[in-house]
Amino acid sequence: MHAEPVRIAAIVPCHNEEITVANVVGDLKAAVPAITVYVYDNCSSDRTAQHAAAAGAIVRRENTPGKGNVVRRAFADIDADIYVMIDGDDTYEAAHLPEMIETLITGPYDHVLGVRQDNQETTSYRPGHEAGNKMFNQLTGWLFGSQVSDMLSGYRVFSRRFVKSFPAISRRFEIETELTVHTMSLRLPTTEVAVDFRDRPDGSESKLSTVKDGLRILGLISALVRHERPRLFYGTLTVLLAAVSLVFGLPVVWEFWQTGLVPRFPTAILATALMGLAFLLGSVGLTLDGLRRARRETSRLVYLSLPAVSGFAVGQRRTPGLPGDGDDRLAEQVRTRLAS
Repeated sequence: MHAEPVRIAAIVPCHNEEITVANVVGDLKAAVPAITVYVYDNCSSDRTAQHAAAAGAIVRRENTPGKGNVVRRAFADIDADIYVMIDGDDTYEAAHLPEMIETLITGPYDHVLGVRQDNQETTSYRPGHEAGNKMFNQLTGWLFGSQVSDMLSGYRVFSRRFVKSFPAISRRFEIETELTVHTMSLRLPTTEVAVDFRDRPDGSESKLSTVKDGLRILGLISALVRHERPRLFYGTLTVLLAAVSLVFGLPVVWEFWQTGLVPRFPTAILATALMGLAFLLGSVGLTLDGLRRARRETSRLVYLSLPAVSGFAVGQRRTPGLPGDGDDRLAEQVRTRLAS
């Protein structure tokens, strides 16, 4: 059987990155000559688009501000077998890309996360970013039951079935959080690869606000917990409201037991209302959990309807009677494709 060529697409969201975008495009093409680089100009006021086109990228425009909007558009429009997402600020080392792609293929995995490792004597993280990243890693791992080392990394490699089954509802820098939680929720095969991370060159400014975007990410995590783990979210509210109801209500019950009177009617009404609300929220949580299970099963079926990364769409078919041989030839095909 003849092998079909592996189509590899790089998505580079950019907003005013004229200083760095040509380097990013050039580094990607040097690392993987067969790659097709798509630079999405997101409301830039400088010459980002011109510099990207001159470097050999396909330039497209997304006029709705926000990285999440760019990723949503790119995932919908681009047809490929393997997708690469990397920022246009030239902070990630593109030389790691062949290793990440081969890891995805030979795994096989649907998601390979580039975990940032400083390659400088002084840290490349802005003040507060590293601490915030660690906090979000621990919080998300605890809430969704799966550990991640660098959930805010913008350097990732995806399979086609990951991309085409990803809903992409985030608008801005929360997109990395949504990608991570999507992987955890559907329990998709994923792994991590350490990548070098450096500071922006002189004259290039970060668009990420530590406090503002940190609050957005925290809000998205809260919304995703409510959406993906309703029993935990509404169960916690149920317990809290029931506890407050008991704090207010038990003294009233004790006083009635002792005297047969209820002199504090407002407190009694408040305690009753809080307990009723607790039961209502508990019922909502159980109902939404059943709907979440049905929705997740549907999402899983959509995911399974797409070909795996080691399927014929991205590599060579297995030869009947030779178990494992197709995987070996597939890996060799990928190595050849990356080097060609």
